[in-house]
Amino acid sequence: MTGTRIKLCGLTRPEDIEAVNEWQPDYIGFVFARKSRRYVTGERAAELKKALHPGIRAVGVFVREEPEIVAGLLNEGIIDLAQLHGGEDEEYIRRLRSLTDRPLIKAFRMEETPMEEIRDSTADLVLLDSGSGGTGSVFDWNLLQKVERPYFLAGGLSLENISEAVRRWKPFGVDVSSGIETEGVKDREKIKQFVCTVRSAEGKEEIR
Repeated sequence: MTGTRIKLCGLTRPEDIEAVNEWQPDYIGFVFARKSRRYVTGERAAELKKALHPGIRAVGVFVREEPEIVAGLLNEGIIDLAQLHGGEDEEYIRRLRSLTDRPLIKAFRMEETPMEEIRDSTADLVLLDSGSGGTGSVFDWNLLQKVERPYFLAGGLSLENISEAVRRWKPFGVDVSSGIETEGVKDREKIKQFVCTVRSAEGKEEIR
């Protein structure tokens, strides 16, 4: 059985790509929301994607972006999946699916969202977060008991709490951004430690 998938989000620099290539998470994330301090342009993401190990899938994170722009980045291969982080509704998902057949991840703010909305979402995967993303805050994990489908767990994950999250909740995947940063910049050592800690929590050996 495949273990917990690892997604490292908010990469912006060639050094970030070098670090993830070494430690091999399942996914990385490029943030296309202009208000984010981790924002990258499509051109920048394309450059970084060229250097990314082919076994790592790139996710584009969007906040109420025009579907045509999202689909363009997907269809051009700059990203492999799109993550919708702006409360996009089912009509938006339908429009996007008419433009691309690539997988979609829908993010939900756990403490604001009815469980049936998460259950019934037509997105391929769901991501459960504490807020708008990248805030470094944790929601009440007891809410996870009511979730009826596989999910990415996000929101305030760090080296201090990731083992508990993996062992107790066994999520489909974990998503981290600020938890692998030092002074707002991705930290190579924290990336290593985070990936190894997830694998150790599952009883897997560390790999290089």
